[in-house]
Amino acid sequence: MTLKDRLVEDMKAAMKAKEEGKVRLSVIRMARAAIKNAEIDKKIEFNDEQVIEVLAREVKLRRDALEVFGQADRPDQVKALGEELAVLMDYLPQQLSEGDIRQLVQETVTTLGAQSLKDLGKVMGAVTPKTKGRADGKLVNQIVREILGA
Repeated sequence: MTLKDRLVEDMKAAMKAKEEGKVRLSVIRMARAAIKNAEIDKKIEFNDEQVIEVLAREVKLRRDALEVFGQADRPDQVKALGEELAVLMDYLPQQLSEGDIRQLVQETVTTLGAQSLKDLGKVMGAVTPKTKGRADGKLVNQIVREILGA
């Protein structure tokens, strides 16, 4: 079953469970709309990898908004965004731990022979495809800077 099919089935299940006003149904509908809009923009039918990219972008938007609402002392919005994030994370692949990311970055740095922050772009270019949809880009960038700066 493709990821898009899973979204449709989960949406049907949420509707049957009378979750009309609930977060899960609205988030699934939003995710399907984002995927459809991206497909229309690219004029192609997305495969699972491309769907994951769209969902990862939606997760990133919510994480950024979560940070802003947290600073603005808006606990109601923080709670709502946290619930939306939880639903979206169900559709993304298993997330890499910080230790896994460090190991991946260290291997890449060794393989490329990177030695300073000047090689940041080269390392990020090699690491990003391996972590796409499985790790937060900010965290990956932070770890790469840490390892290259050391």
